[in-house]
Amino acid sequence: MTAHNRCNMPEQQTTQAGPERKVGVEIELSGLAYESLVAHVARLLDGEPRLTSRYVTRVDTEAGAFTIELDSDPIKDLDLADQRLPESLRELGTHAMDVIDFAAEKIVPLEIVAPPLAMSALGMIEDLVDELHRLGAEGSREAIYFAFGLQLNPELPDLEPETLVRYLQAFALLYDWLKSRHQLDISRKFTTYIEPWSSRYTDRLLAADYSPDIETLMRDYLRYNPTRNKALDLLPLFAHLNKPLLEEYVRDPRIKSRPTLHYRLPDCDIDNPAWHFSTVWNDWVVLEQLANTPRDLADLRQEFHKAREFNFHNLTHSWRETTDNWLRLHGYV
Repeated sequence: MTAHNRCNMPEQQTTQAGPERKVGVEIELSGLAYESLVAHVARLLDGEPRLTSRYVTRVDTEAGAFTIELDSDPIKDLDLADQRLPESLRELGTHAMDVIDFAAEKIVPLEIVAPPLAMSALGMIEDLVDELHRLGAEGSREAIYFAFGLQLNPELPDLEPETLVRYLQAFALLYDWLKSRHQLDISRKFTTYIEPWSSRYTDRLLAADYSPDIETLMRDYLRYNPTRNKALDLLPLFAHLNKPLLEEYVRDPRIKSRPTLHYRLPDCDIDNPAWHFSTVWNDWVVLEQLANTPRDLADLRQEFHKAREFNFHNLTHSWRETTDNWLRLHGYV
């Protein structure tokens, strides 16, 4: 199998309206200087780079505009002519900026943000990540202070409440399994921006009779999870569905409205030769398949409730182990 063909495709590959579903991808990494990363990405994607602001470059390709940036607003926005800075620092001018740039590139992640890509086009991300690995890109495991992620923003097949509930239930059921496979680095384990959903919310979500309308679904989630800092962040989706309702609970200019989920859990392990973009994507496809197989979803939900009973089996087996065994028995992995 070529690198380009490693990405599995879900059965539900189109939206309700007909077009192919799209996926946004965000990759955090280090190990390459900013200008070097821009040059490599432009070359590998046959794109044209254009600096739009300090440490933000747009690379126009046939697939759309990729953005490469330093993932730190204070450094991107730093202006040594700013009168608020100490005079001694302003007087150093270019030399101070060179030192700041050198330090920033060592400790702040560089980020590649892809445009929304058709699912069938994700092989280009697989190829890009593999090439950057060969060029010396580094991920979370390289240093204790690195906490780099690979984020997915998959468009949903439709926005009906029944569909949303299935996807949310599938994620809640698979969270421990996904975390064991993709939350590898200790630095990200101690961060607050990839936390699980509230257990009280999960209990409500996985109840056998849970069948909310959109407003109830949003209020149930936001009552217990009023933050962007979740392993599966629903706030961009909620901004798209009903922004006034969202703003009753959360007001944050960083929330961008889009009809997608925001999957933030996985590490970027790009310097590991056994790791690929498809390593993350194909496990997301497992969630896709479960969400779109209602019979299996109901069965695993029953297993979840059984796993919370007090008995010897549950004392000696984790939910992650139970999930892994169930997925293998039912042919998902």
